[in-house]
Amino acid sequence: MASRVREDYRSLTGPEKAAIFLLSLGEEHAAKLFQHMDDEEIRELSQTMSSLGTVSANIIERLFVEFAEQMSATGSLVGSFESTERLLMKVLEGDKVDQIMEEIRGPAGRTMWDKLGNVNEVVLANYLKNEYPQTVAVVLSKIKPEHAARVLGLLPESFAMEVIMRMLRMEAVQKEVLEDVERTLRTEFMSNLARTNRRDAHEMMAEIFNSLDRQTEQRFISALEERNRDSAERIKALMFTFEDLGKLDPQGVQVLLRNVEKSKLAMALKGASETIRELFFTNMAERAAKLLREEMASMGPVRLKDVDEAQIYMVQQAKDLAARGEIVLSEGKGDDQLIY
Repeated sequence: MASRVREDYRSLTGPEKAAIFLLSLGEEHAAKLFQHMDDEEIRELSQTMSSLGTVSANIIERLFVEFAEQMSATGSLVGSFESTERLLMKVLEGDKVDQIMEEIRGPAGRTMWDKLGNVNEVVLANYLKNEYPQTVAVVLSKIKPEHAARVLGLLPESFAMEVIMRMLRMEAVQKEVLEDVERTLRTEFMSNLARTNRRDAHEMMAEIFNSLDRQTEQRFISALEERNRDSAERIKALMFTFEDLGKLDPQGVQVLLRNVEKSKLAMALKGASETIRELFFTNMAERAAKLLREEMASMGPVRLKDVDEAQIYMVQQAKDLAARGEIVLSEGKGDDQLIY
């Protein structure tokens, strides 16, 4: 697919204008300008350069009115990871360039080990299973214990035991060894991470579908069933809907009730099945349940759109509570697996 060409001059931000200016000057002149900037300015400009994409000649001409004749001959310029890195290499030491480019490319985090903490454990385990056990032992000793545990559980058992034995025997890791492992991770793993699919596509689509209103969701599901029934069924199985809150235990319902806005609760229950309504009413104090019923009755007819929004809100609150470990959700149709 062709990359989008930047055409709207008015939408350019200050850093984008500066980035276009530097890229259009060429590496030699831009290098001299970089020498007068501090690290934070260089980092911001580098980040902007790398994401510019293709910039039309019209924008360049307008930005450099006084150099219109020279600029109009350039056609367009492209800001990319490679051109940014090449420019930085002319003015900064290699280690500093690596650090800046790593921040642009990699997951969030200040150090390599922070970054690894943000990498999906499946992706990390798939990479580490092909490394030496000693290297894996060093990596797992540097990341958070809970993350290391999840990665370890995904490694082949015999290999995982080799890693565990080395972790048990490991003393202070020499600085040179640590730097060598970091270098390997940076060049072989982090540089390719942006191109790695870290999430199951069906899980992602299930989350997106969960956030749609009921009519739009049904339209997409029906269309998908016609094109790819297997994918449609898998997405439906992964979706957690308002009706699935019926699987909550009494304690879970009470925790959820304490964390939702009462007006949203009334709207959500207005369009709920009798089973779901009773689940919430029976887990409330008698007076609170009476007041809620009265509020629902006083609403009169309500729009389906408002009910959908309130129910999506309730589901999101439940998911947030589950992520914090305050309630347990059983996700998926007919699936008794507990997700914490």
